Amino acid sequence: MDIEALLTMLTTEEKIALVSGTDFMYTNPIPRLDIPSIRMSDGPHGLRIQQEKGDNGTSNSEIATCFPTAVTTSSSWNTDNAYKMGVCIGEEARHYGVNVVLGPGVNIKRNPLCGRNFEYFSEDPFLAGKMGCAEVNGIQSQGVGVSVKHFALNNSENFRFMGDSVADMRAIREIYLKPFEMIVKNSSPETIMCAYNKINGVYCSQNEWLLNDVLRKEWGFNGLVMTDWGATHDRLEMLKAGLDLEMPGDTAICRKWISDGLISGKLPPSVLDDAVRNVLKLIEKHRNDKALPADFTAHHEVAKQIAIDSAVLLKNDGALPLDKQEEIFVCGELFEKMRYQGAGSSMINPALYSSPKIAFDNNGVCYKYAKGYLENQLETKEELITEALTLSADYEKVLVFAGLTDYVESEGVDRANMQLCKNQLELISALIKNGKKVIVILYGGSSIELPFADSVSAILNMFLPGQNGGNATYSLVFGEVSPSGKLSESWPLTYSDVPFFSEFSKTKTEVYKESVFVGYRYYLTANKKVRYPFGYGLSYTKFEYNNLIIEDGKDSVLVSFNLTNVGNFDGAEVAEVYVKPPHNEVFGALRELKGFEKVYLKKGETKTLLIKINKEDLRYFNVKENKFVLESGEYSFMVCCDVETVKLKGELKILGDEKRAPLYDSEITKIYAHAKLEEVTNETFEKMAQVKIPKEPPVTPITLESPLSDMRKTKLGKVLHSAILSVAKNDMRKAKRLPDGIEKDNKIKGALLLERTLNTVSVNNASMTAGKSMPYNVAEGLVDLSNGKILRGIKRCVSKIKAPKLPKNTRR
Repeated sequence: MDIEALLTMLTTEEKIALVSGTDFMYTNPIPRLDIPSIRMSDGPHGLRIQQEKGDNGTSNSEIATCFPTAVTTSSSWNTDNAYKMGVCIGEEARHYGVNVVLGPGVNIKRNPLCGRNFEYFSEDPFLAGKMGCAEVNGIQSQGVGVSVKHFALNNSENFRFMGDSVADMRAIREIYLKPFEMIVKNSSPETIMCAYNKINGVYCSQNEWLLNDVLRKEWGFNGLVMTDWGATHDRLEMLKAGLDLEMPGDTAICRKWISDGLISGKLPPSVLDDAVRNVLKLIEKHRNDKALPADFTAHHEVAKQIAIDSAVLLKNDGALPLDKQEEIFVCGELFEKMRYQGAGSSMINPALYSSPKIAFDNNGVCYKYAKGYLENQLETKEELITEALTLSADYEKVLVFAGLTDYVESEGVDRANMQLCKNQLELISALIKNGKKVIVILYGGSSIELPFADSVSAILNMFLPGQNGGNATYSLVFGEVSPSGKLSESWPLTYSDVPFFSEFSKTKTEVYKESVFVGYRYYLTANKKVRYPFGYGLSYTKFEYNNLIIEDGKDSVLVSFNLTNVGNFDGAEVAEVYVKPPHNEVFGALRELKGFEKVYLKKGETKTLLIKINKEDLRYFNVKENKFVLESGEYSFMVCCDVETVKLKGELKILGDEKRAPLYDSEITKIYAHAKLEEVTNETFEKMAQVKIPKEPPVTPITLESPLSDMRKTKLGKVLHSAILSVAKNDMRKAKRLPDGIEKDNKIKGALLLERTLNTVSVNNASMTAGKSMPYNVAEGLVDLSNGKILRGIKRCVSKIKAPKLPKNTRR
């Protein structure tokens, strides 16, 4: 396909069609010129391919392997796992004729309550970038493209459709953009997906600095940029900013805007051609893709191995592993209804499945079981706790399955708190008071407050382990494999320990006042005690570190040392290398992760590790010069088993760039140098960041950027909102009438997701996502009606948008 020749042959209407999606997951074909569609699918940890009349759950989805989610995979600290998972996802994409997988998500876990943290890798940009690179390489090795998301600063859910992320440039460049930069430069993703939110007042979809200046010109990205689904605002400004493809498309208003813009001269034809060219390049890459078979059974085994390698042993007084010959007592409904994936657009219909109950039964475990609580409820049923206490009377050890359910953690809404459900906490408390040795098996997508941690015997965190999590849990609990995962995010003691905890996700304006002090960068620098530090994880065996050697190279520093398994089990250890820079010119964290390696050792075995630290990764972003620079001075290199526990340490003087003038005045430096975030006011942040915190927009009058939930603030809007929400409520009524079982659970979760989305989505985004079923004129009409402008609202609702027809609907 000669792209430049095609550009001369395409009509204006055909070009307009090419920069817009259609049928929710496709690009527009151009039959006249034999230009096919590109097919996409949700899929950060497995494909979600909706069949006709698909819903918000897993019903009517094609079967696919549900791999462990990013929170799990990243806890393995093993990039091979992300690569292998990517290969399998790529194979299944080829099987179903999918050309581009929407993922991975590499946003930073800024706050533990973000409802989508399960789908992101880490609070640390280096770890997130390394895992993201590996998954991209794995998927694209199969000839399938990816769309790395959500670019950028998409770190909360409550106001993700219209929120404004207000941040200083050092935090933006060093923390939030860094994983994307690593992936673009090292893995060449075919596409990037922009986020819904604004960055410092400008929507990502029309942010020229983000998409053109940084992504394309500075990083050298030459692929396609698409919107998140419905993240469309001013379509002309989006094209000018470098946004190529609007998804899901089928928006007549956008085709009209582009057509009118070309006629009026507001949109230069060359700008449209640039976007069309990028779409055609993507189509050309996949024009000859052929369907190939996929081995779902083999992928099921891969999912198990990744889950095993990722589980984190948080506590163990010797209670684990269990003896296979021992009869045990088990309680907690997650034992039979294991939560193995997150709730939202990435929900997968698993090809195969193992719960802990299935795995225990298949392996002949002798156990007695009581529910203890109901997974789909928050409140306690005293009779279930009484039953658990009665049945456990003859047992010394009790295995409790607990964790975050889809009812408290989901895409579309941020968690209300950092706690386990009340019914689970009361069950665990009752068992402890009864004198039992309690072993807790956790499932969930983010960090949790654990008030019982000091009173239980062991805690094994499986996170969201994918469809084969049951067999993985069995293997770890009974010692077939020693746990070897490490936390990829900090676990605070309580939510009140999190920086600016009371402000997170409360308004449309999200102010990143902590700057670069995200996660462990804050806790460590501020000397704030946590429950479990970043990089933490126990094993059934023990390791010793010795013989550190640090060598200076031209572009890198080589850190070598010996690691020995001195325990009684075969096992694996993650060696983490942190670096403390001189901090002569700029404030920063006490130390930062700059290298890691996971090594597998037989008991008694020793290996020598060599970890390369690129000097490029030691730079900070100088906002005055608008570039990364390297400080000269003495750097400390620390080999750790977690961010707090230094095993080996050495210093090295590095000659960097010429000395810079301080970036901040003494007042700012005094506060931020030691992460004294409690002293940071709005005024302090504005002075440091050189940005102005915008005033929160009024709730009324209702605008196109208002959340649908704001419509309830007006008389007629309340009626309209109720009518819109009735769709989700009707789905819920139908779901609850189904017989108990997996289908009922999935339908309920789907209805919950729809209700959450309909409450948080903006009027504009609802229209841009719904396309033909809620055209833009109807969205404008709803706004007018909500504001009491009845006649104008009705007129707009019945007016039709005159837009160029789609070529696929035109006869050849």
